Amino acid sequence: MSPRAQVYILALILAVLGAGLTIYKSSVLGFPLMPGAYRTVWTIEAKVEFLAEGGPAKVALALPRAQRNMRVLDETFSSAGYGFNIRHDGDDYRAVWSRREVEGRQSLFYKLQTYQVAGEPLTQPLDFSTDVRKPFMGSREQEAVGQAINSIIERARVASSDIETFTSQILVQLNDSGDQDRNMVMSHYQDSSLADVALYVLSVAEVPAHRIRGLYLEDDRRRLQAEELLEVYDGSEWIAFEPRSGSPGVPANFFIWQRGGKSLLDVEGGNRSSVTFSVIANDVPARTVAKKMTSREKDALVDFSIYSLPIEQQSIFKLILLVPVGALVVVFLRVIVGLRTSGTFMPVLLAIAFIETQLVTGLAIFLLVVALGLWVRFYLSRLNLLLVARITAVVVTVVILMGAISVISYKLGIEQALMVTFFPMIILAWTIERMSILWEEDGPDEVLIQGAGSLIVAVLAYWLMTNRYIEHWTFNFPELLLVLLGAVLVLGNYTGYRFSELLRFRQLVR
Repeated sequence: MSPRAQVYILALILAVLGAGLTIYKSSVLGFPLMPGAYRTVWTIEAKVEFLAEGGPAKVALALPRAQRNMRVLDETFSSAGYGFNIRHDGDDYRAVWSRREVEGRQSLFYKLQTYQVAGEPLTQPLDFSTDVRKPFMGSREQEAVGQAINSIIERARVASSDIETFTSQILVQLNDSGDQDRNMVMSHYQDSSLADVALYVLSVAEVPAHRIRGLYLEDDRRRLQAEELLEVYDGSEWIAFEPRSGSPGVPANFFIWQRGGKSLLDVEGGNRSSVTFSVIANDVPARTVAKKMTSREKDALVDFSIYSLPIEQQSIFKLILLVPVGALVVVFLRVIVGLRTSGTFMPVLLAIAFIETQLVTGLAIFLLVVALGLWVRFYLSRLNLLLVARITAVVVTVVILMGAISVISYKLGIEQALMVTFFPMIILAWTIERMSILWEEDGPDEVLIQGAGSLIVAVLAYWLMTNRYIEHWTFNFPELLLVLLGAVLVLGNYTGYRFSELLRFRQLVR
């Protein structure tokens, strides 16, 4: 295989690997591709209150399970003076507080942070029983109510084709206040919720069903009671229904707290117990949410990445990761355009200095230091010094010039010029030495061409390196540097004419 073919294959592998890792981090781990993206994080607090009887007390609160459309970022339990543990019993997930002796009004808290993601509202399948206990109606009053229920069931069967449409018809009739059968049933179970009545009717129809408890996510809500949905088994899967509308599916802003018929709260050793909920929304940067989520799950791509470094080192790497972008600009302008520069990657170092000093201030400082340094260099050349001593003298002169510029700018109130120290002294000294030799060998025209080329490359690299999208991608998706490396390999394999050569030989083309 020829070296050219190997270069293209290697570049393709690098590009595919870098793009694949970037897509994985964005689509699976949730890192935003665009800067400035925010996610709405919902903070839900459950407050359990009860009146302790003076002896031992035990409180069990059902906790939410994992859901595909909701990701839990953090959980906090507040239980001063109480013992605490989390109990798993099959599909039941409960927080248990206990205390040997307690009296009076008690308050316990559970808080979680969650955010919504695209996906299925429920995780399938769950191991719920599909057995149905058909209720017995013995008294005359119950027989009359039973006839009304049977009438509702028969009408629903006629107007439906399967379990899903049958359940919808049942709920539609139970919400129809003009229906006599419905009114009889609701008056008999007037102390029950609509979901309770619907579950009773479905049990008479021998349809497996249970309740779902949860909350509608709405900002700044306090002392909420758990809302109820129904879930019905159609023979192959569980289908959720909103009781008041009769429509299938979980509402988009509904957070499922508990699925199944078990109690939401159990209290032993106390009475007058209740659980209320408060909900508040906060807009959080999407990158912060993704980092918090992946740190909990210990994803290797993030756990062994720049994010695992201390903040101080992260800020350093944020600048370092921009260097390959500037290097790509240099490769393109030198290989494809044919722009001549003073040194190979000196423009990239200048671009980094411009980032710290701002472009206009940096250009002014650079031109001033180089001009004064060249003047000193020409004077030193008359003294017939050795090369090492001459360059050292130029370095010392550059340091003196930097100090003088800083002091004078401070006295004049020009704070941006104080950033002159970000210019690399050795690079400036070598630039001055190189330009002076070039002046002697090729004349001032070549010095102006290479100096102007260096500044053009530095300015273009600065504009790219300070672009908010480039900054976001290089820091949050460093895998894209593999794509950049592939592009550099392809550019390095280019052997055609440069744009400058096409302009130079345009007369011959004509």
